[in-house]
Amino acid sequence: MSETDSVPDTAPQPQAAKPDEKPKKDENFFAFLFWLVLGVVVLRSFIISPFNIPSESMLPRLLIGDYLFASKWSYGYSKYSLPFSAPLIPGRVFASQPERGDVVIFKAPPGNDLDYIKRVIGLPGDEIRMQGGQVILNGTPVPKERIDDFILPVTQNMRDSAKTEMRLPCVEPRFEIVRADGSSACRYPQYRETLPNGVSYNVLDMGPREKDNTGTYIVPEGHMFLMGDNRDNSLDSRFPPIEGGGIGIVPQENLVGKAALMMFSTDGSANWLLPWTWFTAARWNRIGGTF
Repeated sequence: MSETDSVPDTAPQPQAAKPDEKPKKDENFFAFLFWLVLGVVVLRSFIISPFNIPSESMLPRLLIGDYLFASKWSYGYSKYSLPFSAPLIPGRVFASQPERGDVVIFKAPPGNDLDYIKRVIGLPGDEIRMQGGQVILNGTPVPKERIDDFILPVTQNMRDSAKTEMRLPCVEPRFEIVRADGSSACRYPQYRETLPNGVSYNVLDMGPREKDNTGTYIVPEGHMFLMGDNRDNSLDSRFPPIEGGGIGIVPQENLVGKAALMMFSTDGSANWLLPWTWFTAARWNRIGGTF
């Protein structure tokens, strides 16, 4: 056979792509994306949702940099259960009233666009007032026992928050201390408070303040009286509802969920470009705590 003789090409030829293959793959991808988004929306709207703590109003229980899960089913569902408070649920369905001492997430009036976290102190029909920094509930003082001071290490996220608010990391210079290892901390007076249903928790009291003595608040039907555990650094139900200020007495319809589980906590010192700091910044001893 000469070099010019042709030889039949028996090698398999590449098959042309079927014209419907690419669209089919695209359809599968968008179907997966749709079900993924739907699953996340259902999970966050009706089962459990993450929240982070940006302020010190719930010290000593919650620190800046804490991340927690809230159960969405605890008090039923309303439009505030849905992303962007979408008005798809009329009123409140499967409603259940919170108990005194619950730590709740809610939308604060009048804007209803921000998530707040406080502790339930009063329920419908309750009469509440403050006297000398002590809660008087239905005419009876809520027991408030002095315990060891709360020592709060000064962390990067505390410094960042203080810088934003143009203040010192500790509430006042008199609360600043230097620990044995040379690090800075805040030392706050701490008390143990116990509600009539037996729920106990720690609160901070920095001394005489504006709302240590108040008139009597009467909680209307379908509402709740909420307070921060950091009593002198919390714009709560003692203050009238003003956007960016107090919250007033909050409708139960505004409930979003109940604090359930601490999922993560960081001191704010992590650097995204230095992966090992993601671990050193974590406050591992706080993760997994329940409410």
